[in-house]
Amino acid sequence: MSTAIAFARRCAAQAALLLCLVLPATLPATGAAAGAPDASSGRSPDATSSGRSPDATSSGRSPDATSSGRSPDATSSGRQILVMLRIPPDHHRPGASYGGDYGNEITIAQRRRLAQNIAQHYGLGFVGDGWQMPLLGLDCYVMQVGPDETVSSAMKRIAADPDILWSEPMQVYEAKAAPPAADNDPLFAVQPAAVSWSLAALHRVATGRGVVVAVVDSRVEQDHPDLAGQFAASQDFVDGRPGSAETHGTGVAGVIAAKSGNGLGISGVAPGARLMALRACWQTKPNAANAATLCDSLSLAKALHYAIEHDALVINLSLSGPPDRLLAQLIGIALGRGITVVAAYDPALPQGGFPASAPNVIRVATQSLPAAPAGVYLAPGEDVPTTQPGGKWGLVDGSSYAAAHVSGLVALVREHNDHPPDPLLAATWPAGGDIDACATMLRAAKPCDCICPNPAKSAMATQ
Repeated sequence: MSTAIAFARRCAAQAALLLCLVLPATLPATGAAAGAPDASSGRSPDATSSGRSPDATSSGRSPDATSSGRSPDATSSGRQILVMLRIPPDHHRPGASYGGDYGNEITIAQRRRLAQNIAQHYGLGFVGDGWQMPLLGLDCYVMQVGPDETVSSAMKRIAADPDILWSEPMQVYEAKAAPPAADNDPLFAVQPAAVSWSLAALHRVATGRGVVVAVVDSRVEQDHPDLAGQFAASQDFVDGRPGSAETHGTGVAGVIAAKSGNGLGISGVAPGARLMALRACWQTKPNAANAATLCDSLSLAKALHYAIEHDALVINLSLSGPPDRLLAQLIGIALGRGITVVAAYDPALPQGGFPASAPNVIRVATQSLPAAPAGVYLAPGEDVPTTQPGGKWGLVDGSSYAAAHVSGLVALVREHNDHPPDPLLAATWPAGGDIDACATMLRAAKPCDCICPNPAKSAMATQ
């Protein structure tokens, strides 16, 4: 029996008055994965209805077992998995309009019931309401693994289910900032980039005007006097963790696009850029400036999806962690659409950690890194003054802020060039090493009246 008929039977059982005519969906090329189970093979015609009763979700579970409504924290996320379900293509979904309305409430509710049914069938907890990701042609659901089973064994058990594209552990990522020094002077006025990058000269050529930079990070203080008015969008993808502005996101945003010429604090590398403040991370101790900043793979995926759909030109990811298939596919889509992705490089992790290890991502470390591997760019990342919560300024360190410098520089380049050169950055080596910001601008926006610190390199950049 075809997959379409099997799916129709399941839909009919869930909504007797709803006609289901569904064809197998095809993922975008970036979403196809070797080894993913094929929906048309290896399953008996009655497996869906007999193996998982459509009524099982509502008949055998307590109401609060369905959804906690809370984003997983760093502890519980170690026992959670992300389960990806294929969505039917446009015009073959029940109730779909010919305008391609992915968000139809009836079809979303149907897919959620299917996911709840899957969770109960395999003895997994169902967390939250799921997240629709039309860019990848899938829905993503969080499921909790029981205490008597490992995450890997749970993933193996559900791998053969034809309704599941794939599953993966809920990963945890950490922002790459060093603890701040004690008694920082909040009005310290010396910015490393002002000297090494000739920042004032660069701003005579470009300020990043009109370029949208997505800051995927912790909560940014948007009314900070050096940041107010710099934002194109703001979204919070971390459920269940309300609170005030957070240190890391506010600092990264300031390095990229703090206002210039206002007589306050600092000047961002790209003060004319527009920021998307996309909260996907949280500060583990809200009132401690040196507390770790963590993110999980689902909150990051939501933020990336938003940035891509809302036309960011640059995405800053000042964080690092383990490889992740869902995030890798979203980054691939972003790059395919001409979005520049910048990530912090962590020398303590294999290949510098993910997402820095993803192909074609610009990976950035601090200039103090003793020996940068090929392909790693070096930018200012020590004793960097930047914006901090409470309308303050302070000194920060770490590859997070080096990456933020590069995102700002990319915004300067992209103000003048919708199709920037490859490689985009001029540096010590063809792809990596100390960045020559002025030579980068010379190559991207000729002519340039800035004075470059290395005339020979800059001349090479214009050839």
